[in-house]
Amino acid sequence: MSHRKNALLAASAIAASIAFAGAAHAQAFYLQEQSARGAGRAFSGEAADTGPQSLWWNPASIADLPNAEVALNVSTILPKGDVRDNGTVIRRPGQAFTSVGGNSSSSDPINNGVLPSGAIAIPFGRVAFGLAVTSPYSFTTNYDADSWARYSADKTKLRTVDIQPSVAVAVTDWLRVGGGANIEYTDAYLSNALPNISPVAADGSQVLKGDGWDVGWTAGVQLHNDWATVGISYKSDIKHTLKGDLEIAGLTGALAGQNRQLSDVKATFYTPAQIIVGGRFRATDALTLNTQFVRYTWSKFDAIRLGTPVNTAIPEGYRDIWSYAAGVDYAVSPKLTLRTGVQRTNTPTEDGERDARVPDSNRWNFAAGASFQATPRLGFDLAANYIDFKDESIDRVTAAYAGTVAQTPIVTNGRLENAHALVFSLGGRFSF
Repeated sequence: MSHRKNALLAASAIAASIAFAGAAHAQAFYLQEQSARGAGRAFSGEAADTGPQSLWWNPASIADLPNAEVALNVSTILPKGDVRDNGTVIRRPGQAFTSVGGNSSSSDPINNGVLPSGAIAIPFGRVAFGLAVTSPYSFTTNYDADSWARYSADKTKLRTVDIQPSVAVAVTDWLRVGGGANIEYTDAYLSNALPNISPVAADGSQVLKGDGWDVGWTAGVQLHNDWATVGISYKSDIKHTLKGDLEIAGLTGALAGQNRQLSDVKATFYTPAQIIVGGRFRATDALTLNTQFVRYTWSKFDAIRLGTPVNTAIPEGYRDIWSYAAGVDYAVSPKLTLRTGVQRTNTPTEDGERDARVPDSNRWNFAAGASFQATPRLGFDLAANYIDFKDESIDRVTAAYAGTVAQTPIVTNGRLENAHALVFSLGGRFSF
């Protein structure tokens, strides 16, 4: 094939494998489990709370703290669900549409995971400096080699590390402001099968690996009095640039010449901005009401743009969405606080654009938790979340070797069913 056809072949390979998504407990591929305290009330009111546990949601949260404080959290994520074939078909060159074959049901393709996070805040009078380390986009999926979804998804591993240095100031007795940077490292491994022209030949394979560092920013305010606090913050979108290698192997016949490894493949895409509004309202000395609304600009994830030597773009078609949450904290005693909450989030994926690597859907998050102050300086937080997902279609038209004489359309027709997740979170706080 010509150099242009080689590039189109690589574009087809990357298009099938680079869609980072499918985290089975947060919308699209965003993870919100950065605080065990927040998890206990379904993340309702984090932008209006104080201390390092709220630093991810609002850098103003650390202003005017009486003492330095460290918070460490870990969440165990246990997703369940079935991804089923409803008649996915493939058309090889010169042939009619036929079934992709393979195992028609994939159970629990998204792996269990452990998500750690931590933050520290150190006050100097009305000014405080903070640092949060989180992993907001991380997951692993693993479909069987003979799955019906193998041409769009085989194995996926995405890890991010977000380092957020922040500074906050208590400007007045009722106003806190803060700002910071979001420095993110991203590492990805994605693979899927490639169809050979002959239907009796074994599938080929492709593996994409890449990583990169990127930077965004965050800013926020908190307005408060004796009975209410309102927090408003903004986390910018981030343009991610990953550089790595694409390996294609196992192709036979007329495609055999395309078994190769391309180096320095570059892919760019955006993760969304967040506009966060949260409130905490003291109804009684023991009872606090919490609420939070988040606007995610997922439409920024409109395409994955591929640089040299591919030079093309793959449309994604995500949409902007809202998340809504409400919850309560109840202080049983000075040492024990109980909390609960509920959260509703829609999926940013659209019908007709959803594939097996992104089996996302609308969901409800039901939460319960508690905090225990063991000593004046040491406290612990516990939380449990049950996330229920709506059954949803998996329907997208793609093509292997697009733009070449070997172009092979694949019409995905599947369904996400019986999906839910359990998340257990544990956190510790120490002031000094």
